[in-house]
Parts: sequence; C-alpha cells; structure tokens
Amino acid sequence: MSNTVVSTDSLASQLDNPSWLVIDCRFTLTDTEAGRRAYAAGHIPGARYAHLDEDLSSPVTPTSGRHPLPDLNAFCTKLGAWGITAESQVVVYDDSFGSMAVRLWWLLRGLGHKKVALLDGGLPKWTREQHPLTDALPAMTARTYPCPARPSWGVDAATVDTIRQSTAHKLVDARPEQRFSGEREPLDTVAGHIPGAVNWVFEENLDMDGTYLPADELRENYTHLLNGVAPENVVHTCGSGVTASHNILAMEIAGLPGSQLYPGSWSEWIRDPHRPVATGEVA
Repeated sequence: MSNTVVSTDSLASQLDNPSWLVIDCRFTLTDTEAGRRAYAAGHIPGARYAHLDEDLSSPVTPTSGRHPLPDLNAFCTKLGAWGITAESQVVVYDDSFGSMAVRLWWLLRGLGHKKVALLDGGLPKWTREQHPLTDALPAMTARTYPCPARPSWGVDAATVDTIRQSTAHKLVDARPEQRFSGEREPLDTVAGHIPGAVNWVFEENLDMDGTYLPADELRENYTHLLNGVAPENVVHTCGSGVTASHNILAMEIAGLPGSQLYPGSWSEWIRDPHRPVATGEVA
C-alpha cells in the first residue's frame, strides 16, 4: 500500500495491475481546458482524467472560494464511475509538481481512503524516463464507492479566525511570496494574506528533479517552521484550497501527520469584507 508518494518505476511495474487506478489531474488555472487537451494528446496508460472544476470542486457561489469542495454524493459517484473501490490503490499525477493532483489525494484521504498516493515527480519525470504514454481512452467498469457520512474535509473560516490568533496553532500559506505579501495578485480581487499566517511556498518541498525531498529533510524544515506547534494544530491555506495540500502531503511524508486544510482559503476569506487582511512580509 502507498499512501503518500509512489515512484515512477513502481507505477510502471503496476500498469497491468487492475487494482491500481491512475488519475490524470493536469489543470491550468488560466486555461481550464488545457489539462483536458493535454490528456487527450497523451497520458499514462489506463489513466482517467479528473477536471479540477468539474470533478473535484462544486460550482462557485457568492460566499465561496474559487474551488469549493465537491458535493459528497456526486464525488463518490464519480469515483465509482472511474472504477475506484475502497480497496483500489489510486495514483494521482499532474505536470505541475503535484500542485493540482494533491487535491484528489487530499479528498480521498478525507473519505478515509488510505491507498492513494501522488506520482513523485509527476508526468515530467515519467516522460524523461521514457515510460509509456497513450492517447487511448481507458476501458472503465463502474463500481460502487462507499460514501462516508462525514468526510474529514478540513476546517471552516470561523475556525481559522480562531486559530490564527493562537500561539498553540500555526496557519501556513502555500502561495508564492509575492502573493502572500500582497505585492502581486493575479487571481483574486484582494491582495495579501490572513493575519497570523506564515508563508511556506509549496515548491520548498521539492528536490531539483521535481520529487519530494527526503523525509528527514522535510521533517527538519517543518520542525523549524512549526517551532514547537503540534502537527495536528497546523492548518494549511493557499489561494483556493488546492496547492495547500502539497504541504499537508509533505508533512505526512516527514512523519508529521494530522495537519488540516482550510479548503476555502484566501479566495473565500476575502469574500467577507469584515475579515481582516494583512500585507507585507512576516518575520
């Protein structure tokens, strides 16, 4: 069972294993059909395609962020349509260092699905190593995926407002430094960050080849960042609740499990003008 990351070689050795199911999660925020076009042009054999907006999120509302959580029943139905069962080993990947695919990893973990892992290094590493690609659509046999009554899908804005003021908690923002500081904001209507948050850009989790750093290095980095705060008292945020899961996965690899996600993240936080906003660097 793999529940954090799997190597490209490990996945290549399991392509003919029917209990392993691969999901292509390529997505570009500025061109929402780019991932689907890329999938059609070539993907890992057997991979299904998951669209961030259509499959892994629900429609945006006046009070939500840019990627609200999916409807639970619709999501479980989609998993079943892909052929995923509670016993499937799911492998997710993208072409952007895992920043999109971690959404599906986190959603499945929240359902209690333990056997889900990110392809370490993603499609770029897969193609560099000349593993196979195909444009053929996979044959899918629909299954029934068991839907839990209450998934563990993170915390709400009210909880974030409380913990951001607590020295026993840590709010970690995964966005680039210029977006966190408010110097630049290409996606949302307000620039800055949630007061009390610290910035840990998700790319800091990666080695030069696009794979996650070794567990001991990740542990050292996050132990320093958290400065005594227990992992279960950490809440991760980003722009719309997608890339923040990259930091959650990094902490899991590091042996620091239990941190949570604020799924609405910055794009939901700023929907309420009464919520405070901070700009500038944090020491």
